[in-house]
Amino acid sequence: MPAEKTLNDLFLDTLKDIYFAEKQIVKALPKMARAAHSEEGKARFLQHRDETEGQIERLEQVFELIGKSARGKTCEAIQGLIAEGEEIMEEYKGTAALDAGLISSAQAVEHYEIARYGTLKSWAAQLGLDAAVPLLDANLQEEIATDQKLTALGEVAANPKASKRAAE
Repeated sequence: MPAEKTLNDLFLDTLKDIYFAEKQIVKALPKMARAAHSEEGKARFLQHRDETEGQIERLEQVFELIGKSARGKTCEAIQGLIAEGEEIMEEYKGTAALDAGLISSAQAVEHYEIARYGTLKSWAAQLGLDAAVPLLDANLQEEIATDQKLTALGEVAANPKASKRAAE
C-alpha cells in the first residue's frame, strides 16, 4: 500500500508547480511585450518579467528553507493559459483588439498565480514554515498589484481603443 500523502507533500508539489509556471511566464512575457501595440502595454509586460524573476528567486529561497532542490513540475494549467495567449497574438495580430486580448490573457495567468500563492501562503503557515510565509506573501502581493494594473490598463486604454475601432 502506498504511503499516505500529506499536506507537506501537497505543499511541495504545488511549490514545484508554481516554480515551473513562473519559469514559463518569464519566457512568455517578452513575446507579449513585442506583440503589444501600446508602449504602456509593452512596458508593463517587461516590468512584470523583471518582477517574475524576483518571484523565482523567492521561490528558490522557499525550496532552500524546506531542504529541497528548486525544480519544477510540469504545470498543464499554465501551459494552457500561455497557449491561449499565443493564440490571441496570432488571431488578433494587427488589430485594435490585440492589446485587450493580451491583457485578458495576462490576467488569466495572474489569477492562477494569485490562487497558487494564496494557497501556498496558507499552507506554509499551517505547516509552521514561518520563514516561507513572507516570501510567498511578497509574491502574492506583487501578483495582486499586477492584476490591478492590468485592469486599469485595459479599462483606460486597450478596451476603449478596441471598442472604438469596432464601432467605426
